[in-house]
Amino acid sequence: MRKNSIAVIGAGKWGSALHFALSQKQEVFITSRTPRDVKNFVDLQTALECEYLVIAIPAQEIRAWLKENFVFNGQKILVASKGIEASSGEFLNEIYAPFVPEKNIGFISGPSFAAEVIKGLPCALVINSSSKKLYKKFEPFFPNFIKTYYSSDVIGAEVAGAYKNVLAIASGICEGLNLGKNAQASLIARGLVEMQRFGKVFKAKKSSFLGLSGAGDLFLTANSTMSRNFRVGLGLSQDKKLEDILEELGEVAEGVQTSVAIQNLSRKYEIYTPIANEVNLVLLGKNPKDSLKDLLKS
Repeated sequence: MRKNSIAVIGAGKWGSALHFALSQKQEVFITSRTPRDVKNFVDLQTALECEYLVIAIPAQEIRAWLKENFVFNGQKILVASKGIEASSGEFLNEIYAPFVPEKNIGFISGPSFAAEVIKGLPCALVINSSSKKLYKKFEPFFPNFIKTYYSSDVIGAEVAGAYKNVLAIASGICEGLNLGKNAQASLIARGLVEMQRFGKVFKAKKSSFLGLSGAGDLFLTANSTMSRNFRVGLGLSQDKKLEDILEELGEVAEGVQTSVAIQNLSRKYEIYTPIANEVNLVLLGKNPKDSLKDLLKS
C-alpha cells in the first residue's frame, strides 16, 4: 500500500470535480474505465494501491465493479455515489459491507454541483461514517472552499442522497408543465416529508433530513437545470422518450433507477410514497398530466 496517497476512482463530472478539489492540497491520482488526458491519471491497479480512495462510479455499477476489481488491503474509502441498487433494493453501505469493514468506509453527502466545485466555489459536505476517526483522516484532504461536517447517520445520508434525485425528476416535470413556483415549492416540501417518512423505516435520524444531506441537497437538485435528474423531468414533461433524454444527457441520472428501487421498497415495507411512485410511473410511460391529477387526489 502507498501510505498517505489518495486516488479518485471514476472520472465522470463528480469524480473529476472531487479530483480537482482534493488536488488543491496534495497530489491526487485519478482513474476510470477509459483513459483521460488529465493530470495524474493512472491505471486502476495503481489507484487501488493508494491508502485513501474516493469512489465515484455510478451506483448501479458498484456491486459488479467490486466483485471484478476490488481487494481490500486496509484502504480507507469515501463513497461519492448516491443511489439504491434497483435490482436488489440494497443501499450502498449494504453493497460495500462484504468488501470493506464498516470502520474503513464513509459516504459523502450534501449540496454540491460538480460544475461549481470544479470552479472552486464554496460549498459544504457531510462525511457520514460509523467512525469519526475516518472522518478526521479525510478532513485535511479537502480544500479551504469546502467545509466538511461529520455525521454517524450513514443510512440517513444514503436515503436522502438517493431520494432527492427522484424528487428532482418530479420537480423538473413540474417546471416543464409550467405549474408555477407555488406548486413546485409544495412538491419539494411534501417530497422532503416523504423522504423522511421513507428513511424512518430504515432507522434514519430525522435531523439528517433537515440538514445538508437532506433539505440542502434536495433544494439544490430540485431547483436547477444543472441537475441531470431535473433535466430528465423537463424532458418527460415535453413528451420526450426516456432513452432519448438519457442519450442527450450523456451521463447517468441516478434517479431513474433509484425510482425503481424506492417503488419496490415502499411496496415491501408498506411505505406511503406517492411522489416517488408517480415518478416511477411517468418513467414507465404514464402521461405527466395524469400523474399530476392523481397526486392532487392522493
